Amino acid sequence: MPDGAPNHQAPQTPQTSPAPQDLISGGHLVAKALKAEGVDVVYTLCGGHIIDIYDGCADEGIDVVDVRHEQVAAHAADAHARITGRPGCAVVTAGPGTTDAVTGVANALRAESPMLLIGGQGARSQHKMGSLQDLPHVELMTPVTKFAATVPDTARAADMVSMAFRECFHGAPGPAFLEIPRDVLDGKVPRDAARLPRAGHYRASTRSTGDPDAVEKLADLLVRSERPAVLLGSQVWTTRGTDAAAGFVRALNVPAYMNGAGRGTLPPGDPHHFQLSRRHAFAHADLIVIVGTPFDFRMGYGRRLSPTATVVQIDLDYRTVGRNRDVDLGIVGDAGLVLAAAAQAASGRLETGTGRRKEWIEELRTAEEAAVAERLPLLRSDAAPIHPYRLVSEINDFLAEDSLFIGDGGDIVTFSGQVVQPKAPGHWMDPGPLGTLGVGVPFVMAAKKARPDKEVVALFGDGAFSLTGWDFETLVRFGLPFVGIVGNNSSMNQIRYGQRAKYGAARERLGNTLGDVPYDAFARMLGGHGEEVRDPAQLRPALERARESGKPSLINVWVDPDVYAPGTVNQTMYK
Repeated sequence: MPDGAPNHQAPQTPQTSPAPQDLISGGHLVAKALKAEGVDVVYTLCGGHIIDIYDGCADEGIDVVDVRHEQVAAHAADAHARITGRPGCAVVTAGPGTTDAVTGVANALRAESPMLLIGGQGARSQHKMGSLQDLPHVELMTPVTKFAATVPDTARAADMVSMAFRECFHGAPGPAFLEIPRDVLDGKVPRDAARLPRAGHYRASTRSTGDPDAVEKLADLLVRSERPAVLLGSQVWTTRGTDAAAGFVRALNVPAYMNGAGRGTLPPGDPHHFQLSRRHAFAHADLIVIVGTPFDFRMGYGRRLSPTATVVQIDLDYRTVGRNRDVDLGIVGDAGLVLAAAAQAASGRLETGTGRRKEWIEELRTAEEAAVAERLPLLRSDAAPIHPYRLVSEINDFLAEDSLFIGDGGDIVTFSGQVVQPKAPGHWMDPGPLGTLGVGVPFVMAAKKARPDKEVVALFGDGAFSLTGWDFETLVRFGLPFVGIVGNNSSMNQIRYGQRAKYGAARERLGNTLGDVPYDAFARMLGGHGEEVRDPAQLRPALERARESGKPSLINVWVDPDVYAPGTVNQTMYK
């Protein structure tokens, strides 16, 4: 502008930047959103893309448990959700960090476990430039989650975390995934520009009693039935409906079978608790109520139910009801609420102590006792190598009232499913229907972190332990004691049986034979307690010493490699 020319511009208002204390980073917004959801621990393996979340967690009082493999972090987040009823969270870096966690997320999907996996990503400014560990994470995660998205802007970080948690609880629970680019996570925005949902104000209750007319029809069926049976599946525990389920079977005098996390709904010895007579019951019942478990391979896709029985299915997910097998009545709703409503609707209409219903329960009890008697010699076997039935029987006798049992393996855990009986709800954990091996150590980690007052007893197959066993060191480092048992037959025995059945003895050990690993020495090397057992008489003393050690422990039990669980022998894939 020439000297002396008039200045027609408006006076400039001095621009001021927000004070540093008024800015907040993406990582800190994520941590605040996790805190609002009740997350008190995140499981992680570090990476440069994600460290601002750690900084935020430190400010919010959220524990950071660092593990040795991202699969372990994801499994632990899954387990945390199952144990607490609140969503779990794992945080992993981009690229291989996220792909390493895929198995844990997929396992949570099939197990209907609400967890959030947060993965890193390269900066948006480097999109499609080949930045470090750049992969299409959202596209990879979409098939194994209920929700997968990229956080597009720092101001949206907390909002997107809350959105992910809402999706986790839509219908049947499940996992969600968020990818957060590095510049979004590290970026800072004015606090008042970021939407930070308030705890308890961004999710509605998803609990539903189901269609009232359908509940009334279920009550009528229960009143008229002479030979009813109910299967209480994992959703009974997921919905924390165990008290209602126990009240239902007792009020209506219905024999109950339990699978998955539904185990422990009734304590051992309860007159309505049945375990080994399920095949007989489902073949002869006139009414079968399936609660919170799908007609998948564990149920023979529904074909194991009597074709003449009236079948009722109760589930959180509309898509599950009637899948693979027609049902006479389907109810979509919360397991506990539906069972409580049905019991109330049938109240006072059933003579529970007399007539055919009493004869039916006595028939099932006779079948149950016969199955136990047939197996008793193996449960007490003094053979060496140790019979797996003797091992799982000793474990069952060892469990205390508050012992949480975790099974991680193939054939050895199949044995345990017929013998081990948790004494309370929420005290049984297994991989779930995906059949993932390697969940044991991360499940122990989450169980002891969430419930330090509980004793945790874990049974591993030697093949299963090998997958994630190095995180035994994490248990030592964080002071998380448990009683661990490795049923060691130096084989992936469930597969070995199938190969023998299909291809003969000459090829039974092709691709499934392991080394004779002394897992007790491995435990001692990492600072834990370890013992070897070859004599069945030494099983209980070794278990007691592990309990008293106050350390993470492994008892290496050499079991007979040439015996197989009935469930292994009867798998249809080997026929």
